[in-house]
Amino acid sequence: MKVITNARLIGYKNLQTISIERGLIKSIEDSILSSKGDLDLQGDWLSLGGVDLQINGGLGLAFPDLTMDDLGKLDDICAYLWQQGVDQFLPTIVTTSVEKIHQSLKVINEFIQLPKKLDRAEILGVHLEGPFLNYDKKGAHPEQYLLPLTLDNVKLVLGDYSHLVKIITLAPELEESDTVIPYLRSIEIIVSLGHSQATASQAKKAFSQGASMVTHAFNAMPNLHHRHPGLLGEAIINPHVYCGLIADGNHVDPTMLNLILKASNYHEGIFLVSDALSPIGLNDGVYPWDDRSIEVRNGTAKLPDGTLSGTTLPLFVGAQNLFKWNITTIEQSIELVTTAPRKAMGLPCLQVGYPANFIRWYEEDKQLQWKRVS
Repeated sequence: MKVITNARLIGYKNLQTISIERGLIKSIEDSILSSKGDLDLQGDWLSLGGVDLQINGGLGLAFPDLTMDDLGKLDDICAYLWQQGVDQFLPTIVTTSVEKIHQSLKVINEFIQLPKKLDRAEILGVHLEGPFLNYDKKGAHPEQYLLPLTLDNVKLVLGDYSHLVKIITLAPELEESDTVIPYLRSIEIIVSLGHSQATASQAKKAFSQGASMVTHAFNAMPNLHHRHPGLLGEAIINPHVYCGLIADGNHVDPTMLNLILKASNYHEGIFLVSDALSPIGLNDGVYPWDDRSIEVRNGTAKLPDGTLSGTTLPLFVGAQNLFKWNITTIEQSIELVTTAPRKAMGLPCLQVGYPANFIRWYEEDKQLQWKRVS
């Protein structure tokens, strides 16, 4: 058995002692400062690893381009993300042809059946970002593959892999039958609103039907306006809706990050995502992206016409940025990448009986630092 003492845990008032047996959390108890253990954290924070609910690829491989020859590369990506502090993630398949969506789903389904390896981030399922998006807010999504939002089209895209899809991003204003969101919820797929022109009333209706997330808040949706709050305004005031947020400083200005976090009590209803593209883990440069190319500079990826298409920064950089910009405390920063995405997905947080994959967080030279606890 291993014992970690004097750790700060989210949701606990006092320092805690955590006992670990066979890789699982055996107990969590108040620490006695003089108690002996295998590792004394001396008041540093301890959390589970991160959960990234929107990541588009890694190490040069885009998830919409998967083939059966990429099983080894998928394993490499899982190993890389583990090294970046991520415990679990949703490979995100952006808008492409139905055939390619099915091919990627088939490969991921095959991969998760393979024997589990140590020190790898776990694939929780898939996030489909499209193809049911508003043309006027398509962003970098290829317009030729956008589809009308009908129940038949949704069933076509899901094919035989509805069990694998955990989140689907769609524009609710595209539907007229009021059947899609209830259907998706009936098969336990989380509906996230995004790439949308939805008004506040249209968003409110979608939330009442069961939609419970917003994809990369502020981006690819109407701006917040004092007379037209739009999709995002309705989401912020709804206590049952979680908003994903990219905290790279380019997708959303730090002032607006501060605003939405303050409006959400700094963690309630907000979680961070990387929205990282396939060059994450590689150097800056020009890389292929579907039948186009993207240029990566300082972690920001753009199409040749200047359209912002994503980042190549790992999830934890967002938490470190928020702390560096004096927007969040250490505890709030940690919550946004560990606890909040788990709550949004209905996953267990740090508790007895679950794997003890721990991250140690601490401040050094006014920067938020982290390392895995071995």
